[in-house]
Amino acid sequence: MRKHIKLKGRIKTYLNFTLYLGALLCAVSAAVFLLNFEAGLIVSLFTVFYLVITLSLYFYNKPVIMNELISFATEYGQIQRRLLRELEIPYALLDDGGKVIWTNLAFENVVHQSKGYSKSITALFPTITRDRLPDSSGVDEAQYDLEYEGSEYVIRLKKISLKEMAENSDMIDARGYSGFLVAVYLFDETALHIALQEVDDQSLAVGMIYLDNYEEALASVEEVRRSLLTALIDRKINKYISAIDGIVKKLEKDKYLVILRKKALAQLQSARFDLLEDVKTVNIGNEMAVTISMGVGLDGLTYAQNYEFARNAIDLALGRGGDQAVIKTPESITYYGGKSQQVEKNTRVKARVKAHALREIITGKDKVIIMGHRMPDADSFGAAVGIYRIARALDRKAHIVLSEVSSSVQPLVDLFKGNPEYEPDMILNSQQAIEAAGGNAVLVVVDVNKPSITECPELLRYCKSVVVLDHHRQGSETIENATLSYVEPYASSTCEMVSEVLQYTYDNIKVRSEEADCMYAGIMIDTNNFLSKTGVRTFEAAAFLRRSGADVTRVRKLFREDAAEYKAKADAVSQAEIYRQYFAISVCPSEDLQSPTTIGAQAANELLNIRGIKASFVLTDYQGKIYFSARSIDEVNVQLIMERMGGGGHMSIAGCQMEGTGLIEAIGILKHTIDSMLDNGEI
Repeated sequence: MRKHIKLKGRIKTYLNFTLYLGALLCAVSAAVFLLNFEAGLIVSLFTVFYLVITLSLYFYNKPVIMNELISFATEYGQIQRRLLRELEIPYALLDDGGKVIWTNLAFENVVHQSKGYSKSITALFPTITRDRLPDSSGVDEAQYDLEYEGSEYVIRLKKISLKEMAENSDMIDARGYSGFLVAVYLFDETALHIALQEVDDQSLAVGMIYLDNYEEALASVEEVRRSLLTALIDRKINKYISAIDGIVKKLEKDKYLVILRKKALAQLQSARFDLLEDVKTVNIGNEMAVTISMGVGLDGLTYAQNYEFARNAIDLALGRGGDQAVIKTPESITYYGGKSQQVEKNTRVKARVKAHALREIITGKDKVIIMGHRMPDADSFGAAVGIYRIARALDRKAHIVLSEVSSSVQPLVDLFKGNPEYEPDMILNSQQAIEAAGGNAVLVVVDVNKPSITECPELLRYCKSVVVLDHHRQGSETIENATLSYVEPYASSTCEMVSEVLQYTYDNIKVRSEEADCMYAGIMIDTNNFLSKTGVRTFEAAAFLRRSGADVTRVRKLFREDAAEYKAKADAVSQAEIYRQYFAISVCPSEDLQSPTTIGAQAANELLNIRGIKASFVLTDYQGKIYFSARSIDEVNVQLIMERMGGGGHMSIAGCQMEGTGLIEAIGILKHTIDSMLDNGEI
């Protein structure tokens, strides 16, 4: 074997140095001969003697030196091997296929395998498959998080080229070496993760608690007992927060500031914020149960940012109707509760304030552009017509953005197209609206607060001043930096809100019969003929529109269905599946229908007339998308279900859209969502 070992580097130079010196002496002898024969002869004899001795020692000692080198290397390798085997860091070597070929003691103790284990690394760690190993394609290192037997590790994999290892050696010729090994290091970071988790658990969370219906609840109890009701609510909230080692401070009569640890917040999340239901049990004769909203800010970079998150979260909770908790972090927003209907406010003060603010905004602009949501319904178009009337009463140019007109809205649109009382450019498509938008134009968005589903999302960028009027609960996606936002989830429809605003924006405003019909139709459609989400203010708005010239019979004629639509709705109702005893699920056909999604929504309303049904869902496959129409009466919050699937809406009226999904798959997703939320007590 020694004959095949070729030396190089300093060892080779050292062994050949005497030969180089002999050659130098030969040259010196020749030079001396030229100068003096006798001296040259003496030097030559010395040179011959040196060469004989040197060559004898070279050929005799070379095998001895090689043996010594091999012995030293062997002993040195044994020392290195022992040190590596007793190294405290778990270490192993794999072949290029991922098979274990060597392990040290620390690695064997971690995996509980004895010396000589020779199976694939995947057998030990299932997540470390062969495709995650360094390979010959150029990936030299890889690192992954690994959980093994309750401990958390970082596993580092490094490719070791045999050829490079030989080339770096001062003794071995690298020719003939190929392939590679994989070195495996395990770093136990369990203690580090525990320490980081402990620090994270102790981080500060800021919360705010608001009483949703404080004034209304007090009004429903005797005056002498009002202080007792307030005291009981205070005690309930203080006791609840103190139990999780938190701090609560009452800021106003119906507002509280809460400071707690992140670990305590996790307890509230696991209990799904049962304080929301616990507060409702406070009853000293009050006819109306007290509900609360809670907003929590978490994981901000500073305490001030957490406080800002908490303020945003409580605004979201109130904007979604109250009776719920919202947790806001830099990455996500999580909702809890929201199972009860928000109480209608009896006062119109807010409507009057918003109306005056809207008037100031419109009078300061040259042009008003009004936009609803895609595939507009009667409420969206009716509200747009109401804002149009306000703008014209204030002597401002106004346009309604309407690109695609469905069959359900077409009768309303026909009231204005070709009508000499209205400008030809009253209704514009999206491109025309973008061209009309300028620096001194205000964009009024009605019946939607989600930018992605507006009629023309690009308009939000072109118009610096944006006003939002909507009655849908707010979600995580909202129109940001709105100059004026008026979102009231308790309102039956946006037309109801606009009808109130109309009365305060301009004194003795004259609403034409066509406009009154449109707004009345919007209220009628969104309330399912005044059967759902109707309050005192709903009927007051309807009465105002009736006085302004709305005709019930004329509106009814506008919404009569043709035979194909009526049959499609009947088919959807007749083919409904009753799922888990309380949920009706059906599919609405879309062939030969101009507005199949509208028919689907009407079918969902019809399904609620079945005894025992708490919620209905009708799916419509239209233009490459699956449209969901979800309806309920009072027991199930369909908004939460639709939000889980990427949509939103109201507690009793909601929907969502899916792309790239078939009907059967969409029904499966819906059923899985219902199952999950029922099992977790979310609905």
